[in-house]
Amino acid sequence: MSVMTVDEVATFLGVEAIRVERLERESLLIAVDKDEQGRPLFNAKDVEKYKVLAERLGGLWTLIQQT
Repeated sequence: MSVMTVDEVATFLGVEAIRVERLERESLLIAVDKDEQGRPLFNAKDVEKYKVLAERLGGLWTLIQQT
């Protein structure tokens, strides 16, 4: 299993690190472990799946706003 840090996830998703930490707190992105500083680590596959879902929901939201 490949793991990603908060900063790596933030870069991959194109958001600030604080947003990734909020996703973890709100159980929208589940951490698989913690690093030495106690920050969450994420399964790379889970992060990829989350990004696909977020893009799909964002696309739906855009369509709804246009109608």
